[in-house]
Amino acid sequence: MKTYRDRRELLETMLMIRAFDEKVDELYAAGALHGTAHFYVGQEAVAVGVISALRDGDVITGTHRGHGHALAFGLDVERMAAELLGRASGYCHGKGGSMHIADVGAGMLGANGIVGGSMGIACGAAWAFKQRKEDRVAVCFFGDGGANEGIFHETLNMAAIWKLPILFVCENNQYGMSMSVKKAFAIEKISERASGYGMPGATVNGMELDEVNHVASEAVERARSGDGPTLLEAVTYRYLGHSKSDANLYRTREEISEWRERDAIERFAAVLEEEGVLNHQELRDLETQVHERMENAFEKADREAEPEPESALEDIYA
Repeated sequence: MKTYRDRRELLETMLMIRAFDEKVDELYAAGALHGTAHFYVGQEAVAVGVISALRDGDVITGTHRGHGHALAFGLDVERMAAELLGRASGYCHGKGGSMHIADVGAGMLGANGIVGGSMGIACGAAWAFKQRKEDRVAVCFFGDGGANEGIFHETLNMAAIWKLPILFVCENNQYGMSMSVKKAFAIEKISERASGYGMPGATVNGMELDEVNHVASEAVERARSGDGPTLLEAVTYRYLGHSKSDANLYRTREEISEWRERDAIERFAAVLEEEGVLNHQELRDLETQVHERMENAFEKADREAEPEPESALEDIYA
C-alpha cells in the first residue's frame, strides 16, 4: 500500500490517475487496446482523499471504474499498463484487462466488472479482521448505480449488525451509465440511507480532496476503534462517458463544462500554491514529469511478452 509522505505527493497521484486514463482513452481511440474501459477522469480526489486516510495493512475493493483506486493505493503503473495491453507481466498476466486489476497480497482486493460486486468481498475482509482481532480496516468503493443493487442492502445490514471495520464509499458521479441520480433516487443524498442500517452517513464534496480526506479519516478511525461502519457519499463527476463506447447523448456539453470548472486537481493545486508547497512553474514541471512517466510506462509495457497459449487455463481455479 502507498504511504503518502506529503501533500505534494497527493497532487502527483491525482495527476498520475488522470494521465493514465487519458492515455488509455487515447490508445482505445487508436485501436491499440481491446475490450473496454471505464475512465476515472474527474473523480481523482475521491480515491486519493480516502486512501490517504488508510494505514499499512488496510485493504480496498474497487469497481469497474477502478484504475484510480489501484493507482491511489500504490499499484505499479507499468504492471497496470501491461495488463491493459494484454501482456504476461500485467497484474492478471494480461488476461483480466481493465476491470479486473488486483494485487491481493498488497491489499488491493480487486476491481470488479459486476456493479456492486466487490461489496461482499470487502465485507468479508472486514469480518475476517474482526474475527482475528486485527487492527485493519476495509474500504469498499462503489458508484451511485451500485447503491441500488441488492448487495448494497445485504452488506450494509450485515456490517452494521456485526459492527465490522469497514467504510462504504459511494462515488456519486451523477450517472449510473446514462441514468441520472435525479431519476434513480427519491432522496436528496444517498448517505441518508445509512440511518436505515443504524450507521452514520455523510455526504462530502468529492471535488475537494481535503474535505474527502477529513471525513474519511474520521470514519476509518471509527471503524478501527470498533464502532462499526460508515456510509460516505462523495459527490463527484466523470468528465468522460460511462465507457469508451459512450456517445454522451444523455447530458449536455454545458453540464460537463460546469463540472470541469470545479476540477479537483486544479482546486487542490491552487490550495498548495497558497500554502507555499509549490509554485505555478513547479506545478507545470510536475505535470510534464507525470506525462513522461506515463508515456514511458506504456512504451515499456508494449515491449513485454504476451501470455503463452499454454497458460490459457491457468488461474481459473483456486
